[in-house]
This record gives sequence, C-alpha cells and structure tokens, in this order.
Amino acid sequence: MSERDDEEREFDLRWADGAAHKEPSARARMLAARWKENPPGPVPFRAEPEHRGSAGRRSWVSTVLVLGCVVVVILLLGYAGVGPY
Repeated sequence: MSERDDEEREFDLRWADGAAHKEPSARARMLAARWKENPPGPVPFRAEPEHRGSAGRRSWVSTVLVLGCVVVVILLLGYAGVGPY
C-alpha cells in the first residue's frame, strides 16, 4: 500500500462526527424510563463523613494497638533469643 492510501484511511474527526449514533444500551433505556417518572435528586461530589469526631479517635486507637502489638512481639522475640545467627 502507498502512503496515500494510509492518509485516506487515517481516523478523521469529521468522519467520526458524521457517523450514525448507536442505539442506547438496555441499562441506559431503563434508567431513562425510571428517571422520567422519578428523577434523581442532586448528589454532592463527595459526601461528608457522618461521624467525623469518633472516626478520628478510632483510627488513633487502632494505630496505637497495632504498634503496641509489634513492640510486644519484638520484645518477646528478643527475650526468647531468636536471632539471625
């Protein structure tokens, strides 16, 4: 094939814009029918956490608990004489 054929076959936005639209999917049709009767309400981009104060405390408690367990395991292994030797 020559370069001229490649240029003619190259993707062109005018060709894409002129393409026929496809039929919407079954899910899109179902949602359109449902929303016609009962449109969805506005939804924020990101919802605010419901329990902001207590969630912060729980994360600190879990972090301290995990680090405490790691320290206990290290101490037990050290007293037991387990080592790389």
